[in-house]
Amino acid sequence: MIEKEIRKLIEGKPALIVVDIQAGAFVEKESPSIPQMPGYAERMASARVLIDEARALKVPVIFIQEVHREDMVDFGRELDGIEGIHNLENDPETEIANQTGFLQGDYLIKKRRYSAFFGTDFEILLKGLEVDTLLLCGGLTDVCVHYTFVDGHQSDYFCRVVEECVAGSTEAAHEAALRAMEYLQTGSRCSLENVVNAMNIYAATKKA
Repeated sequence: MIEKEIRKLIEGKPALIVVDIQAGAFVEKESPSIPQMPGYAERMASARVLIDEARALKVPVIFIQEVHREDMVDFGRELDGIEGIHNLENDPETEIANQTGFLQGDYLIKKRRYSAFFGTDFEILLKGLEVDTLLLCGGLTDVCVHYTFVDGHQSDYFCRVVEECVAGSTEAAHEAALRAMEYLQTGSRCSLENVVNAMNIYAATKKA
């Protein structure tokens, strides 16, 4: 049996990937267009700790925004499942949430599909920033986070998901997605505390 190399939480250069933390996540609705597990908004808000820490340590922060044209021409098969119409252009709920501390001039990738890699210039940006490790937070754990993780994995990035800062459509789907990601990369499920510590170690190493 070949002994596997134990990977560090951060290999090479990291970037924090903030997946679809948009204003609608913080709007309470009786019948949301996308189902959300209990505590969804609180988990999205907790990502602010990561974002602020990454900024302070000069770790690139990349915001991902799902957005669809108002005539819905680019939804494709996305409405064939449980999800209803969502994230239309010019809808205030589609904007990156103020709770993230998003600033004009921040890196922003707009996408029409679930994965941040699909049909975008995300990988061009990652290559330009010389990123090796993707630190993922946001939603949904079982959809956009999972699909972005998988495409990152298949593109040979080290992928980590911050458990306290992701949330799924249901608690069961959230947990299943975390297990599926851990299956692909052992150690990919990380605590907020451990990710913050790893970013600080990375920053200190850079200064040394």
